[in-house]
Amino acid sequence: MYRSVFKPALFEGRTILVTGGGSGIGRCTAHELASLGAHLIIAGRRIEKLETVKAEIETAGGSCETHAFDIREEAQVKDAVAKMVAKNARIDGLFNNAGGQFPAAAEKISAKGFDAVVRNNLTGGFIVSREVYTQSMHQHGGAIVNMAADFRNGMPDMVHTGAARAGMVNMTMTLAYEWAVSGVRVNAVSPGWVASSGMDTYTGDFKARIPAFKNAVPLGRLGTESEISAAVCFLLSDAAAYITGAELRIDGGAPLANRSFDLPASDKSKPFDGFHLAATPKILGGS
Repeated sequence: MYRSVFKPALFEGRTILVTGGGSGIGRCTAHELASLGAHLIIAGRRIEKLETVKAEIETAGGSCETHAFDIREEAQVKDAVAKMVAKNARIDGLFNNAGGQFPAAAEKISAKGFDAVVRNNLTGGFIVSREVYTQSMHQHGGAIVNMAADFRNGMPDMVHTGAARAGMVNMTMTLAYEWAVSGVRVNAVSPGWVASSGMDTYTGDFKARIPAFKNAVPLGRLGTESEISAAVCFLLSDAAAYITGAELRIDGGAPLANRSFDLPASDKSKPFDGFHLAATPKILGGS
């Protein structure tokens, strides 16, 4: 069972949508929310991955449904959200987690490639947020958490996603202001390097550099999926009732690293890992 730090039944009676729920941080967060009593709606492009996570959640005693659609396609999102609301009456929480990118030097990224990543990591999140708001939260209130990233010192080899994630933080602040009148809170989480399954999707020189990323983090390690999930659960909970328009960095202090000084090696920071199905990425020594 998931080992959450939060009280049992924290989200009992609530319906929460997690996009990108078929793997990585989305899968982990879906498990934690379900373990805390929420009815989960997990969304993604591949129904097979979603059904696997649904089965995991139900085996652990949770409640889950799946909807396969592309967050970048407006008509698909409108239709999917309408079906969710028709079935569940309302959507109480949204974790805009879906996204993706590819590593490349800026001069080698085409306009089409740049646009594709921005649409995946920013525009899609806007479309989902707008539809959840207009079809449910405008009437009933709710909480939204957007996925951003550690872009504070730029994102070499990731200029497209850095721009999109910065846009997501600004969008978070704007929506928080505009939608507060409806009782909707909107916040963002900005993870640094997290030991998640997505790391194994990279190739070449970028992938080879991943094990050394921890050396640029003051806490001396990468994050865990559970550490991101815990922050999302807090921001979706009533304990965060007076928090909106905020960005919560979960990065081990990475933006604080000064390239003029070497970071001393340290093993004092112990990770939190509550996810009972967590697996170490192969690039970091997993099987």
